Amino acid sequence: MSKQLITVGHSPDPDDAFMFYALAHDKLDTGDLQFRHVLQDIETLNRRALRGELEVTAISIHAYAALLDKYALLPSGCSMGDRYGPMVVAKQPLTVDRLKTARIAVPGTMTTAFLTLRLLLPDGFDYEVLPFDEILKAVEEGRFDAGLIIHEGQLTFQNQGLHLVVDLGVWWQEKTGLPLPLGGNVVRRDLGLPTMRTISRLLKESIRYSLDHRDAALDYALQYARDMDKGLADRFVGMYVNEWTLDYGERGREAVKRLLAEGHRAGIIPNPVDVEFVD
Repeated sequence: MSKQLITVGHSPDPDDAFMFYALAHDKLDTGDLQFRHVLQDIETLNRRALRGELEVTAISIHAYAALLDKYALLPSGCSMGDRYGPMVVAKQPLTVDRLKTARIAVPGTMTTAFLTLRLLLPDGFDYEVLPFDEILKAVEEGRFDAGLIIHEGQLTFQNQGLHLVVDLGVWWQEKTGLPLPLGGNVVRRDLGLPTMRTISRLLKESIRYSLDHRDAALDYALQYARDMDKGLADRFVGMYVNEWTLDYGERGREAVKRLLAEGHRAGIIPNPVDVEFVD
């Protein structure tokens, strides 16, 4: 009997690679499901999800607001910034107030980083979208006053002589007392609830397998670690694959609802978002 093909989209980053290690290397019994992995940057995945192209995909929590009709959130696989998160960095020391008139490179308008920066600067700011892995260089070369950075750039920006302006995860925690929910995994609703639940179980098993076989999973993830040795990659993976990733939990779910509600209140997200997890 032929297996049902499930295409999984995720970012080419060490934390996502670590999370999907077991599924990518046939470490789990997937029954009558066969998983195929597609690696693309998060903004591309967000936009593919708008078109419902992938059965399972990583998305920005910001983007989920536009995906309710097609996808449900999986309870595992979130990237949660617990007192840390996307950062704005600059070549010269800047104040947050100065960002209002700065030209800022951003990694995509559907990213949670962009949503959070808009909440920080509600009167708007001048920006241009660049691929996330080009932002640090663009700021270093002086093509932008500041850059909104995600992924491993949060640990490496100082290597390029750049200065931290604001850590949006810290700002959000001080504002709300909650962690900042950056990314999650979603499953397409038209697969039907039994298949959605099976995928949910397998994703959680994959994350647990990697946490239990950290060294092997980290070796696999290292191939996606730009400018990082194993120690730094391990630290980065630890930031975004942890107990939050196994399950959002009550506080994590509250954080998702609060972020999307704040986005709606600010007029950034057009409609209220009814957050629905696969349970």
